[in-house]
Amino acid sequence: MSVKGRNFWKVYHLCWIWRKLLDAVVPKAPSSNEIILEINAGVGGQEAMLFAKSIYDMYCGFIDYKNWNITTEEVGVSDLGGLRHASIFIEGHDALTYLRQESGVHRVQRVPSTERAGRIHTSTAAVIVLPQPREIDVDLNPKDLIIETKRSSGAGGQHVNKTESAVRITHLPTRISVECQTDRSQIRNREIAFQKLRAKLYELQQREQTTTNTLSRKLQMGTSARSDKVRTYNFPQDRITDHRILKTMHNIPKFLEGREMLEALITELILDSDKLRFEQFTLNLKEKEFYNFVV
Repeated sequence: MSVKGRNFWKVYHLCWIWRKLLDAVVPKAPSSNEIILEINAGVGGQEAMLFAKSIYDMYCGFIDYKNWNITTEEVGVSDLGGLRHASIFIEGHDALTYLRQESGVHRVQRVPSTERAGRIHTSTAAVIVLPQPREIDVDLNPKDLIIETKRSSGAGGQHVNKTESAVRITHLPTRISVECQTDRSQIRNREIAFQKLRAKLYELQQREQTTTNTLSRKLQMGTSARSDKVRTYNFPQDRITDHRILKTMHNIPKFLEGREMLEALITELILDSDKLRFEQFTLNLKEKEFYNFVV
């Protein structure tokens, strides 16, 4: 085994031991084996969509590397083969623990293939990670819902023109609205829309709960809430920089495969998040005037 390989597994095992010790004394961070991962092209037009496709492929590679299950439920492709939006369901051990580290704005700096003057452009893609709740986690009252159907938009030939298969669901108490037009079947689109609505309502409930709990609020800030330019991919310098832990890596093509390099970085992010979790736990003890007693 190479030196790099040994170093990776050393860090991995240290992370595992640290988390076991931390979980024994500190309230666990929320986790889930079933999540929804959404990728949206940000600023940058077609170049942002091409970058979003690269990010999507990277996570598909990571999911395959972790031997998790994936179902791609919604994908919007651009004319140049980029990605406007994608929504995928993932099932795997500790999927939320790993992939919530990826939540936020990813930035790319490179010369687009359509750029004739050779200028470097900056574009972004946003990654959203939501725990997928079970049906019992979110109670949906039919009286609180408005369910609408319409004709699908986009490519699809006669099916688009004649069949009202697209489904839109609005939750009146929160005004949250979701829609799906992925499948030709209205029934299937309805199922997917309900899944997305439950996930968004579950996330809303989680955020509301953290506002009353200092520790949980700090944990949220330490993971997905730090969403402003979490990472930059600089192609001219072949450099990946994670701004949360000031970590710099090289070899972007290898990193975008979504395998060992991505897992190594995520492992460091988990360690940093756990460190923050411990610090906020001790701070919480001080605030409750228990710290001196424990010491």
